[in-house]
Amino acid sequence: MPAPAHLDPRLLRAFVAVAEELHFTRAAARLYVAQQALSRDVRRLERELGAELFVRTTRQVTPTADGERLLPYARRVLQAQDDLLAAFGQARPLLVDLNSPGLVTGRLVLERARSLAPEQELMARYESGLTHAAGELVAGRLDASFGRFAGLPAALRAGLGHQPVRHEPMAVVLPEDHPLARLERVPLSALAGETVYAGAGNPRTPEWTDLAHLLFEGRGIHVASPVPLAVGEEEFRRIMDKTRNPILAVESFPAMPSTVVRPLVDPVPLSPVSLVWRKGLVHPALDALRRAAVQVATENGWLEAPGEGWIPAADAAVMSVHK
Repeated sequence: MPAPAHLDPRLLRAFVAVAEELHFTRAAARLYVAQQALSRDVRRLERELGAELFVRTTRQVTPTADGERLLPYARRVLQAQDDLLAAFGQARPLLVDLNSPGLVTGRLVLERARSLAPEQELMARYESGLTHAAGELVAGRLDASFGRFAGLPAALRAGLGHQPVRHEPMAVVLPEDHPLARLERVPLSALAGETVYAGAGNPRTPEWTDLAHLLFEGRGIHVASPVPLAVGEEEFRRIMDKTRNPILAVESFPAMPSTVVRPLVDPVPLSPVSLVWRKGLVHPALDALRRAAVQVATENGWLEAPGEGWIPAADAAVMSVHK
């Protein structure tokens, strides 16, 4: 069959969504279309190309060799379309991960970006941790996120750009009746002998657990063993009530009933936060987001690390250089 003279980008977008999700229902939800319409688009693309793109069973969807061959070309075509629309002010929404509801840094940057570019649509997402979000960035399912760039594997960092935003002071969340809760600030030495929860076992946040290990090393502080991943505030509080472990957090961590947030001092440990995006992404809202990060960081002195601050050497190097 001769190659078609024209391919509707909508068909390619349907194909890419299925190829990445490996599931028609999830792909349809991602594109906000009915599953039947998505299936029709994929079938039409297969007819126009004269090739079967997926092997479909009741249990799974797998790309064929032709599907694997088409995928990089389809991604490039869709990126070119997005770039063209962005150049003429018709960009798609920019998907921005804020990690978790209630955290301040990303939210303030996003709010400023919306004010700088009111004609653009910037939509918040919550992926919990930068490691998971970075995979979504590289796959094109997310556009920007915030977090500890140095904590990502080198293979992931290679496909991402980043911009330092903040040295965020760290804190500990304590049950309100914990002996350390009476202190206004908790010296790190006071945590010696404690077992502190830092997300161990959570596949979305290994960069945070790694930061905790670096901070606790040589101080007699233990990282708590993995516990069942708690989703939602109620479950988080229930697990905390059960284990009674302090939780490593940042100063802006939202307060929960029956807990207190206490800054850590002597030294002040710093959580390095960067704005992170997929290399090669062209979008006017990303430009606004980057300008907003500079403005908010400058106004609040976020990149001025305190003299008594603690930060790993690898993170300090990353935070001093714009990629």
